[in-house]
Amino acid sequence: MCGIVGVLGTHEVSPIILESLKRLEYRGYDSAGIATIEEGRLDRRRAVGKLVNLSDKLVHEPLAGKSGIGHTRWATHGGPSEANAHPHRSGGVAVVHNGIIENYAELRRELAARGQGFESDTDTETVAHLVQTQIAEGQSPEEAVRHTLERLEGAFALAFLFEGEQDLMIAARKGSPLAIGRGEGEMYVGSDAIALAPMTNRITYLEEGDCAVLTRTSMRIIDAEGRETRREERVIQIDSALADKAGHRHWMAKEIAEQPVVIADALAHYLGEEAASAGPLTDFDFTRFDRIVMVACGTAFYACLTAKYWFEQIARIPVEVDIASEFRYREPPIAPRTLAIFVSQSGETADTLAALRYCQGKAHILSVVNVPESSIARESDLALPIHAGIEIGVASTKAFTCQLSVLSILALKAAGDRGMQGADQLAVHHADLRRLPGLMAQALNAEEAIENIARQLSEARDILFLGRGAMYPLAMEGALKLKEISYIHAEGYASGELKHGPIALIDDKVPVIVMAPRDNLFDKSISNMQEVMARGGRVVLISDAQGTAADLDGVWQVITLPDVPQIFAPILYAVPAQLLAYHTAIAKGTDVDQPRNLAKSVTVE
Repeated sequence: MCGIVGVLGTHEVSPIILESLKRLEYRGYDSAGIATIEEGRLDRRRAVGKLVNLSDKLVHEPLAGKSGIGHTRWATHGGPSEANAHPHRSGGVAVVHNGIIENYAELRRELAARGQGFESDTDTETVAHLVQTQIAEGQSPEEAVRHTLERLEGAFALAFLFEGEQDLMIAARKGSPLAIGRGEGEMYVGSDAIALAPMTNRITYLEEGDCAVLTRTSMRIIDAEGRETRREERVIQIDSALADKAGHRHWMAKEIAEQPVVIADALAHYLGEEAASAGPLTDFDFTRFDRIVMVACGTAFYACLTAKYWFEQIARIPVEVDIASEFRYREPPIAPRTLAIFVSQSGETADTLAALRYCQGKAHILSVVNVPESSIARESDLALPIHAGIEIGVASTKAFTCQLSVLSILALKAAGDRGMQGADQLAVHHADLRRLPGLMAQALNAEEAIENIARQLSEARDILFLGRGAMYPLAMEGALKLKEISYIHAEGYASGELKHGPIALIDDKVPVIVMAPRDNLFDKSISNMQEVMARGGRVVLISDAQGTAADLDGVWQVITLPDVPQIFAPILYAVPAQLLAYHTAIAKGTDVDQPRNLAKSVTVE
């Protein structure tokens, strides 16, 4: 979602903030801006579009000052425009904001009745006006911010600058993440530790309801109850892989190619050299639970749907999977002895975090996250890192397969604890898991053939994905990847549902991607393929050598993958799904890493 950077520095901050904002481009944005204090005077520059537009403006209209805040905006209230870009200003107050102020319309009407004029359509501008109004009435900046925060409803991360205050910045969070970085005689604010990495590795994460009053040499934190408090300072190691694309054209291409390595890292963390339940799961006991609830959004939701097959088939424990935005408002009853599993790449997904908080006190909470310092990780009883490394591309790739890998290990642990799999069976499964990185490297060798197919897919308006069993969620994930970055309408269906509606869409202009390893459901998948081909549909079959060598007259294209044990096929088959989406998007000329309207970390509803 939107990105925030703030610097109380000893050097000119505009170039520093601009460089830090570039590190947040992966989050998605449509405009950007910077405000600074120079000799007590507040000034700002804003631009629509990519950061290069803001950079160009700063060349022609330099912005001096050693105190500043910057922002990349992803539109919520009001379309992309310079007037709607952050920082917003009222008099001597400038503010940047991530999140949504839900009662802004009421506040705006109140301010308008008092003669305040507005230049934007945003909810954020009301915050600047509220603070400025109270300063004009004689309150200090700190008092004005704290009284304003009491009136705000919704989610927010905020950073404020004040005219005449060259050594003051105030930051606050409720719902949206915010971190404070400490340097030598400098202080920093960021919505993401990645943005602060070039400046410091000493990070303090604000907790829910915190307000931080910063100078270059001090930090005071006031909690939600109005009490001054201390928060732990952590030394954060930022992955050096962020530095460049390692010769790849896009971050997404780099992250697809990294999967054999990062999955091997994840497996080593949880399995070690032995086949036993090593690492953080050693003392975790699944016999404490009769039921599992899994909650996530987007790609992580499809990882949960896949894991449902594993938990139920291998461990024989019932699983309910829900989309976080539905779960949190449905307010389902949580039975005793329930394990609630929350999956999120960023660990900051707003709906998933809200669902987690609903379950607190009702269930044991386990999270599967890529950012161990994230809000979801910190608020869980046990947080399991997926070890994917920093993922920059908006369309998740390596995080998805690492989520699947960790969830498969969890399912095997559950099977062992519950007596559904013996030690010898588990040892075989663990050995098969360890083979996965090598198999994924082999699957990447099919990229040239996939690229040729993708060029033809790029001409389609609609594409269907079909799968059975655990390949059904993967079909939905493949469709999601394709529409995310190529903007082609795509849908994933269970193959057996074809006759219940989707078959009406089939003609010679609708390609159908069938994910069908040669398993116990293969023959049924072939029957569904025959139904498609009988109606002129163009089938792309993704299978192993035995599957693609079958007598399949009429199949348009095949993608052959190495043999893989049936249980782990979804992890391997994610690779061609990702490559099809990537190369289709390349053929269409879309922005692969930053597709329109999307953000990497969705920290608002």
